[in-house]
Amino acid sequence: MKIYRGFPQRLHHTVPHWVEPGALFHIRVALDREKEQRPLTDPALAQVHHGESVLWRTIFDSAKFYEARVRWHITLFLVMPDHLHALLSFARNESMSEVIRDWKRFHARMNRVIWQEGYFDHRLRADERDEQLSVRLNYIRQRIFRSPLCAKAEDWPWVIDPFGYDY
Repeated sequence: MKIYRGFPQRLHHTVPHWVEPGALFHIRVALDREKEQRPLTDPALAQVHHGESVLWRTIFDSAKFYEARVRWHITLFLVMPDHLHALLSFARNESMSEVIRDWKRFHARMNRVIWQEGYFDHRLRADERDEQLSVRLNYIRQRIFRSPLCAKAEDWPWVIDPFGYDY
């Protein structure tokens, strides 16, 4: 009789060799909810300069830096109070797990963000990408409308949306 020992300590998020280059992933990274910390959208986490949080400018700068260094490509990047959603594709020569780990580690050190271990990822298959891409984009964008922190979605400052969705 086999004994169930639970899930492994670490999930391996390497992109298999058979996944097509440029595959798109829905990534969700969350704060560690067991640790006492401020919401990611709390301006008290960083000094405010010209109405922009230095912390989130840094997070967005680092997201764009990763894109410029071809570690990932941003289709959508949205920060909420206790987590973030992103639609990303990764360079073929990069391990998705290592890229996200490096990015989280940087912000843990620089901004004292305590992340939940690991992250959620879902690959949009090539044969379902048109339909699923639309569903995922809408799902992530709807997070803004569900937030009690923002009266109008276009006022939400914590989003990178290169396709210029008309909120």
